Amino acid sequence: MVLLLAQVLQSQGQGTDVNVILQTLYSFAFIIYLFYAQRIQTLQMLRQIEVTLRKVKIVKDDARNAAIKTITEIGKPTVDIAPRVDRFIDFFSIGLESMDPAGIVDKMDHLLKTNKHVYEAEVKALAPSATETERMNMENLIEVSQALNIFYKIIRHYYLLGKKTMNIYIIMQVHMILPQLIQMVEAYSAGIQAFQEGMPIGDGVGQIVAGKLMHGYPQRDVAKEIVAADVPYEGRTLVVFKSRGPGGSVGNPDEGLINILEERQGKVRIIIMVDAAGKLEGEPVGQVSEGIGAAIGGSGKEKFKMEEVANKYKIPMHAIAIKQGMEHVVAPLVEPLFDATDKAVESVKRIVMDYTEPGDTVVVAGIGNTIGVGQ
Repeated sequence: MVLLLAQVLQSQGQGTDVNVILQTLYSFAFIIYLFYAQRIQTLQMLRQIEVTLRKVKIVKDDARNAAIKTITEIGKPTVDIAPRVDRFIDFFSIGLESMDPAGIVDKMDHLLKTNKHVYEAEVKALAPSATETERMNMENLIEVSQALNIFYKIIRHYYLLGKKTMNIYIIMQVHMILPQLIQMVEAYSAGIQAFQEGMPIGDGVGQIVAGKLMHGYPQRDVAKEIVAADVPYEGRTLVVFKSRGPGGSVGNPDEGLINILEERQGKVRIIIMVDAAGKLEGEPVGQVSEGIGAAIGGSGKEKFKMEEVANKYKIPMHAIAIKQGMEHVVAPLVEPLFDATDKAVESVKRIVMDYTEPGDTVVVAGIGNTIGVGQ
């Protein structure tokens, strides 16, 4: 605007006056910027947060409507379930008191089992005609709705508080993490279809690896929602276990490992755990990496118990990680990740050959959500 005005004045032969006017305008603009720059920046950030908030609300509502539609079509309830679904979407768990950490793992175990029981009871009441597998998938679908609802409420809280106080430091807290929030929201949004239709997801790659290893062999229950099979391989015995499937569940892999080791009285040469892992930017989707330790996420309760029992019997723990981005974790399984499961199977076999002798027993654990992955 200033340059346009300068050109007009110069064309009229008023060069000296132009310099004065330009100097005045620049000074005036500097004064405005000096006093209102922070407010302008604040308004810009508020606008960006508002746009994001609207997008999250759309995704949140889509997930909620998908949950109601799926439960209604499959579960065939006799009453309107929308109010009960809305109530359950607002369900929360209160964290444990950790002032005295002694015994906190057992308390966490009890809390998680209580949480699981509540989900099972609620979904069974909402969908009385659904099968066990269908109810598991509905539980996952409701969990997606709950997560998106929490994202929406947190973003809305900081948006309204920032708008109310016009405090740039409050607004910056959410503005700085908007890209990560959007990425997580989009990831959960992609999972709606998977949980509606019972499709395998990125988090299930460990389950697929275990399923490929144990396919065709007799299976037995070793813990709640956990099955195992004894697989002969090159003179060794692979005790492979995974969540039952194909319903969306992670089961209790810690209890599965404990029960298997106690069955064998600790006479196991090594433990191999296969799970999905977050990739760093620049790493390809489906990269298979090997390491040591308990390859399992979650609350930490399962990891602690698995480490405890492995330490009790002094059994080395090997880990195989299949790398993927946040957008793949709950989204329908993509081809590079499925192809990576074959590479992971070969990694398991190589580790067995490198670190064991004929006659040894090896435990192989497939970790993750087993939705869409049968026995």
